Amino acid sequence: MNAKRLRAATDEPTPEPGPAEAPTGSPDLRPVEGPAADEELSDLARAIAHPARVLILRLLVRRGACVCGEIVSELPLAQSTVSQHLKVMKEAGLIRGDVDGPRVSYCVEMRTLRRLKALVASL
Repeated sequence: MNAKRLRAATDEPTPEPGPAEAPTGSPDLRPVEGPAADEELSDLARAIAHPARVLILRLLVRRGACVCGEIVSELPLAQSTVSQHLKVMKEAGLIRGDVDGPRVSYCVEMRTLRRLKALVASL
């Protein structure tokens, strides 16, 4: 995979924040330092440690939700490769997949994304 092709797919203007960015629930008061926080940061960083996953995350934040086929149409990757990236991100809790008949609609778990941002900011 060519990282330059992935970057080109993100050279679009950023639209207004989507519904997935709306605040939900109470603030996360867990510590951002210590062994448990370090392990959590490591797990989340591993889940976005590929340019395609970063691009998928950006796409989902922009759009709010997408089915796998819509994600595939935005990336220079095979459907099976996109599905594998989605699986890794879902296992880490960064995204969730809601079954809608024969399709799965993916969206960002904003609480987890905010947690990742807080953990990185604490470095």
